[in-house]
Amino acid sequence: GPHNTPGINRRALSRLFELVAERKDVEKSIVSVSVLEIYNENIRDLLASKVDDTVKYEIKTHPQDGQYVENLTSFPVQSLSDIDAYMAKAEKNRSSGRTNMNEHSSRSHMVLYVVVRTTNLQSGVVTVGKVSLVDLAGSERVGKSGATGDRMKEAQCINKSLSALGDVISSLSKNDSHIPYRNSKLTHLLKDSLGGNSKCLMFVNVSPASWNANETINSLQFAFRARGVVIGTAKKNVVPS
Repeated sequence: GPHNTPGINRRALSRLFELVAERKDVEKSIVSVSVLEIYNENIRDLLASKVDDTVKYEIKTHPQDGQYVENLTSFPVQSLSDIDAYMAKAEKNRSSGRTNMNEHSSRSHMVLYVVVRTTNLQSGVVTVGKVSLVDLAGSERVGKSGATGDRMKEAQCINKSLSALGDVISSLSKNDSHIPYRNSKLTHLLKDSLGGNSKCLMFVNVSPASWNANETINSLQFAFRARGVVIGTAKKNVVPS
């Protein structure tokens, strides 16, 4: 949201820096940010100094940090305004286009990672936490959006990854033994946010227009399935000494 009426993302990040300041006498925290987009099932670094197609962005798993992207740039920040500056750069680099349903349609999913590495000044114990703020591209029916060419390919990739997210949500709600996280880059990245040692909030935006009734119903059905997922209890990630 705008500065005068901040939304949940800005409020959460503002509170994060308040906590860092409140605990500065007992803990030292280093906060860093990264921003990426998933465009046509490819990961792009939105804070990279230049586009380099030779750089490979592969999803890896770290014992303490969870899911991360190899070669993704990361920058230290000390305030919300620092994050605002990086987000402005990321938004300029993000893929967007015009369709019949949206004049400025996001053609990718965007993820802002905020990693906090904290050292207890008395015990020396180091802990790591990560906030993943995800802006999902909206699902589209290609015929209704009027997408053709590149726009059509983008819509198909968006819908496929959102369908994969729906499959993961469905499997989690049924406590299936196998969760299909690897069916898309989006769900693979969100594995540590959706399963196990985490807390997750999901907001579904719907349109009040009758023309969008089918999309609204689909979104509400997705939200209903997501509501039934029980992730578990988040635990502190302690870095082995």
